[in-house]
Amino acid sequence: MVYAFIAAEKPAVRNVNRGCVLLSVSRSAYYEWSSRQRSTREREDDDLRQRVHRIHKESRGTYGSPRIHRRLRHEGIHTSRKRVARVMAQESLFGRLRRRSKRTTIASSEARPELDLLQRGFTPDERPLNSAWVGDITYIRTWEGWAYLATVIDLASRRVVGFSVADHMRTSLITDVMEMALKGRRPSPGLIFHSDRGSQYTSAAFRALLEKHQVRQSLSRPRQCWDNAVAESFFSTLKTEMVHRMAMPTVSACRTAVFEYIEVFYNRQRLHSALDYLAPAAYEDGRLAAPTEAPAA
Repeated sequence: MVYAFIAAEKPAVRNVNRGCVLLSVSRSAYYEWSSRQRSTREREDDDLRQRVHRIHKESRGTYGSPRIHRRLRHEGIHTSRKRVARVMAQESLFGRLRRRSKRTTIASSEARPELDLLQRGFTPDERPLNSAWVGDITYIRTWEGWAYLATVIDLASRRVVGFSVADHMRTSLITDVMEMALKGRRPSPGLIFHSDRGSQYTSAAFRALLEKHQVRQSLSRPRQCWDNAVAESFFSTLKTEMVHRMAMPTVSACRTAVFEYIEVFYNRQRLHSALDYLAPAAYEDGRLAAPTEAPAA
């Protein structure tokens, strides 16, 4: 307590020696205590700063304090989220903020009145793997013009199981993606595929593909974007964390960047808040390892 008092009052007395004399303590003992205390605090702070910097860098500069805090917990470091946020502010580290975006849905006047089979039931634990997928299309600006990305996401794990980039929005874009997902995942008959009512998803060619593989089609209600919120959220994340941070000179370059983001980072590394801060691939591994979860046929 005496040493702590000297350290606290040092700016006032302006002389450590004077403080030691007044309190009848050894100056060398004070300096030994001061060095030991300072190094312990600094070592802890430096370690936390280094870990925060590393995790932020590994996230490609996208994580804010909630995900960095959860990543630290995964590594066995127990600290408060407020402390992480304070360190990030001191080090000028920030997560990525989302921008507003426009929609690409062009509704078809010939769309059949399929029901919304999901009813916004998006919680991962509510259903087995490969029992419900969602899909959508978004746009990405390149120097050559617009590129269009179509995806298929497994609701049970938030994993992107199919994707394709093209310079058009024709029905072949989404049939290619769906065939990729079906081939890679081999779901059992009865799988639900949910999308908005865009003309590509309500086309005869796409409906025929679904019927061939015994996939049940589910469509969002008109003008209800939240009915397909998981697909919309993924596109918002991809644009925030990748598209808005880099130049896309060509559609080919866009295709390469999307592949790297999805297959290397999003599916295998990025912590997902809906999955208790696990990456989709790790979450699937845990589900498949559980005795109550059977692998897809």
